[in-house]
Amino acid sequence: MFSTHFLYIYIVKGVNMKTIANIEIKNVKVGQTQNEEALTGVTVIFFEKGATASLDVRGSAPGSRETELLRPDKTVDKIDAIVLSGGSAYGLESGCGVMNFLEEKGCGVKVGDVNVPIVCQAILFDLMVGNSKIRPDMEMGRLACENLDLSFEIGNYGAGCGATVGKILGAENSMKSGIGHSKIKLKNGVIVEAIIAVNAIGDVFDDTGIIAGALDKNGNFADSAKIIMDMDDSEAFLNSNTTIGCIITNAKLDKAKCQKVSQVAHNGLAQSISPIHTSMDGDTIFTAATGELEGNIDSICIAAQLATKNAVISAIKHAKSVQNIKSYEDIKKTSK
Repeated sequence: MFSTHFLYIYIVKGVNMKTIANIEIKNVKVGQTQNEEALTGVTVIFFEKGATASLDVRGSAPGSRETELLRPDKTVDKIDAIVLSGGSAYGLESGCGVMNFLEEKGCGVKVGDVNVPIVCQAILFDLMVGNSKIRPDMEMGRLACENLDLSFEIGNYGAGCGATVGKILGAENSMKSGIGHSKIKLKNGVIVEAIIAVNAIGDVFDDTGIIAGALDKNGNFADSAKIIMDMDDSEAFLNSNTTIGCIITNAKLDKAKCQKVSQVAHNGLAQSISPIHTSMDGDTIFTAATGELEGNIDSICIAAQLATKNAVISAIKHAKSVQNIKSYEDIKKTSK
């Protein structure tokens, strides 16, 4: 029914390797910026001709802006951009920078002599790494917009700059994650792309088992799901997590169908993160449709689920270690 692949271009810049993902859907661009010392950043997904969008929130501790209007019974038809950012609730300020930038470009709903861009956003908590006093602000949102292009970096970039996974034993025993991308093309020309910033309390796994997560004192995977199942009611962990992302498709979908795609896309998180959707996560997935081609809703949902799963794994495998936070490559080397 479909084929799936990651599209990577490797660019040498100094001693660092960058992995670049390309957006194939027309009239969609992605811009990112990050503060590599503070370990936080912003990812902007811009729809040049607008997009129909909705979302589904499964985690219990989300942070967002302009999401209520995405519900099928609300009147707003098109959005201009989706912002994924670090900084916890402070990072919502970056959406204002995006909004101002797009207003200057003439985007948005015309209200009298003013354009009001529709900018939706979800945030993740990265304040426990880097410098918690530096968060995505209006300037960072604007800078991300200035970098809008058909290609963008995955790994420690944008909203994934300060992302980590496996935090149930504390930040010092977590592993580095990032932002990932995956693309699926259906036979009828419909494209489904996933951009996911992975910041889960849980562990990430693929067909081989856990590939990133909480580490015990011996540097082995501790298995976060088992730890949480053994916790007493009196035990708790900060709401310092959240995996956020966006499914983008060139299919013709209304808001109800976009919401359905987001709901099924969460299954891709469940197929790659354990545990997921806890009271300590704010997991949120948007779906945005540009409306080029007719498509079967179930085919699109299945593609979104698989693309989400692959994007999560992509985020892990392209993350680089920072400070004392180990990456997938570090663990891979020591296990040989």
